[in-house]
Amino acid sequence: MILFNSDYIEGAHPSILDALVRTNFEQTSGYGEDKFCEEAREIIREHCCDKEIGVEFLVGGTQTNVTVIDAFLRSYQGVISADSGHINVHETGAPEATGHKIIALPTTDGRLTLQQIKECYDSHWSDPAHEHTIQPGMVYLSFPAENGLIYSKAELTDISQFCRDNKLYLFVDGARMGYGLCAGNSDLTLADLAHLCDVFYIGGTKVGALFGEAVVFSDKEMQRSFRYAIKQHGGMLAKGRLLGIQFAELLRGGSECIYFKAAKHANELAKHIRDTFEEQGVPLWINSTTNMQFPILTKEEQMFLARKYKFEVWGKYDNERNVVRFCTSWATRPEAVEELCNDIIQMKTK
Repeated sequence: MILFNSDYIEGAHPSILDALVRTNFEQTSGYGEDKFCEEAREIIREHCCDKEIGVEFLVGGTQTNVTVIDAFLRSYQGVISADSGHINVHETGAPEATGHKIIALPTTDGRLTLQQIKECYDSHWSDPAHEHTIQPGMVYLSFPAENGLIYSKAELTDISQFCRDNKLYLFVDGARMGYGLCAGNSDLTLADLAHLCDVFYIGGTKVGALFGEAVVFSDKEMQRSFRYAIKQHGGMLAKGRLLGIQFAELLRGGSECIYFKAAKHANELAKHIRDTFEEQGVPLWINSTTNMQFPILTKEEQMFLARKYKFEVWGKYDNERNVVRFCTSWATRPEAVEELCNDIIQMKTK
């Protein structure tokens, strides 16, 4: 069975494993206060073109989302999110368990628009009894969104300006950040995100690391206080060096770093899968340019491919067809994709 159902089904990039073995017997301070974490912080600051930003490391995406949301918001504030946002549909209510309601807005393509955010914000403050309802305190975006779509720099700039004008934190979930930044139609950089967002994170778990997310933020109070939130939420790894080593290895080397090369590799292979489906007359549910592709398959076509490949059924399209997801990763083998593409051709010509 060849797996195309996720982008975190392999271990870690060999360079990371080599670095972990190479440094295994070095003695360092704990809790992310070691030389490896400091090196990773400086590398990230160079990518962001900002020597003043705060950088801290956590283990996983849900832990990161919960910690950021709870650290930045007051107890009576909530988070504006697309209804398909990860914090709303795939984290078992974790942010809401800390007391912060998800203000979920319906979207047609998984992305929030400035108009939606504005209407939500205005609706709250125009209500004479607004203090009886959750106050919007943050806007949460995923880059890329859950369906692989990305925001343009212009879109993010407009949303950022509205958030700053109205004292809303802008938080970008970057669990798949590398695949979004390396999409063929992306015009955003880490430096842009550092300038436009109050807080975002660079996802390692899904882009080559064993585990780990690097949180980047500009707020001066958070630079003094965020580590308290990490500790309180059980996210302060005693052997924090393991995170620093991984992010230094992934991001060292500027635009030619392992992180971007690995993401481009996945996107290119996903494009090959998408092109093959289209060439064989299989419709695509959405025009994703990242590592996730969503063909619309009949039940018979699903059964044909499921004999050899594992993929995810995303949802019902009509009575005869489902939207399914094929996901490549930093470690996907080109020969596996070639085999899949040949079987897609066979599926349509049999």
